[in-house]
Amino acid sequence: MNLEESLNKLFSLHQFGIKLGLENIQRLLQFIGNPEASLQTIHIAGSNGKGSTASFISSILMEAGYKTGLYTSPHLVKFNERIRINGIMIHDDFVLDFMNDLNEYIDEHSPTFFELTTAMAFKYFAESNIDYAVIETGLGGRLDATNVLNPLASVITTISEEHTNILGYDLNKIAFEKGEIIKESSIVILGMIEEEPRKVLINKAVSMDSEYFLLSDHINLQKDSIELNYNKEQIIISDLPLKGRYQLNNAALAVLAVKAAVPEVNKGQILTGLKNVIDNSGIQARYEVFHKYPHIIFDAAHNLEGIEEFLNEFKKESQNYSRKIVIYGTMKDKNYSSIITKLSLNFDKIYITEITYERAASIEEIMKAADSAGLRVYPLNKPAEYVNEFISKNKNECLVILGSIYVLGEIKKKLLNNLT
Repeated sequence: MNLEESLNKLFSLHQFGIKLGLENIQRLLQFIGNPEASLQTIHIAGSNGKGSTASFISSILMEAGYKTGLYTSPHLVKFNERIRINGIMIHDDFVLDFMNDLNEYIDEHSPTFFELTTAMAFKYFAESNIDYAVIETGLGGRLDATNVLNPLASVITTISEEHTNILGYDLNKIAFEKGEIIKESSIVILGMIEEEPRKVLINKAVSMDSEYFLLSDHINLQKDSIELNYNKEQIIISDLPLKGRYQLNNAALAVLAVKAAVPEVNKGQILTGLKNVIDNSGIQARYEVFHKYPHIIFDAAHNLEGIEEFLNEFKKESQNYSRKIVIYGTMKDKNYSSIITKLSLNFDKIYITEITYERAASIEEIMKAADSAGLRVYPLNKPAEYVNEFISKNKNECLVILGSIYVLGEIKKKLLNNLT
């Protein structure tokens, strides 16, 4: 197979959907020599902020001189974005060789897209002799393909309703699922989590004889900054390249994780890592200003908590625009009825779009929910064309592309292709 054929085969594995459980990934990893066993990892789960927190941790470790692997999902434009070492995406040659080597195995055992990609990341990191790997879970924790690790540290960012068709609506049950990434005699760092689900996670850490740290015990909130205190050292976090008050929390959680897991890292390296997070990790679609005049923002807020966080930041500038428009697309397992209600209070017009993907909510499904809530929304079948038209008008308006990163990625890819 050539590279295009390899990627087509890899993406075709989406047909096997999500297989919750570790048997398939364990068998696959054993087949390729258990590369995960040699990795020192920081494992990250949570409802919101996983990607940002992982990117902050990776960037800090890079600035401290460590060869650092970063595994996140999903990608926005190019598959290689998911797997990076020191900010550089996985080489096409490695992807091609990996897929060719496993061609017969894939045909025989039908691993899922995420299982195969996870195995690829672990093998790439192991063969590259990295110092640390920062690994983001895909879905949940207990049965996620990444949960074959015995991490140096486990980080859980937030707990809120997400993937309700699989994880349910009970926050304590969701906390249990995510808390299963906590392993024996490790380090556990917990973000800003409500009391009851936090108790579930603390009990898990205690039962595993793991030392745990609560972000709330180590921070003082200021107006535009966070003061983090750890082991008699004070670090002021402010002026991040990623906008939003919630990014201060993500950055503080990342700093606490690094200080607890890799105490040799110093304050200067931490502050430089936070400052350079975009360049070092390639993170996108976190209140990303895609175009300034007129203003166009991409944000991958995908559940109600994330949408509320985005809107809290957006309100700071929304009065600057004569008109505010949003394009929204999401997955079936999100509470899009409540999300559209929130959006209707902050935007003059709401467009609904979709992508061809088995988990995606259709335009019709979302519009039906909006109609039931008495809200007016509009279908948009060609969002990239609309964005280009919006740019050409050059009015004092703002356009926000919001929702699933799969939707944002498809739109952005088309826009970039038109620009090059």
